[in-house]
Amino acid sequence: MPSRPSKELQAIPNPHPGRRYEVRCDTPEFTCICPMTGQPDFATVTVSYFPGEFIVELKSLKLYLWSYRDEGAFHEDVTNRILDDLVGAIAPNQMTVITDWLVRGGIHTVVEASHP
Repeated sequence: MPSRPSKELQAIPNPHPGRRYEVRCDTPEFTCICPMTGQPDFATVTVSYFPGEFIVELKSLKLYLWSYRDEGAFHEDVTNRILDDLVGAIAPNQMTVITDWLVRGGIHTVVEASHP
């Protein structure tokens, strides 16, 4: 059965909860829709975090990011929503989400949101 987009982020136990280490996930395939024009927006999303008790299961992260494909969202909003949803799902010690958007109308946008 093929995969489908999903807003459900799956938390799994951190295999090394006593160690401080960084996890970094990058995807150059993020898409959403501009709420003003209806045109697609394309971005590279980078999620970096220092886990607490949980890490995010990567397939659930992929399906979560895919769920934005047909959704209207401003760059600043979608970046902060991704951060909020991940923090809510895995309660990391520290997390940063960076979205690096392809040029639209001659403007290149990068949005960075962090927790705490």
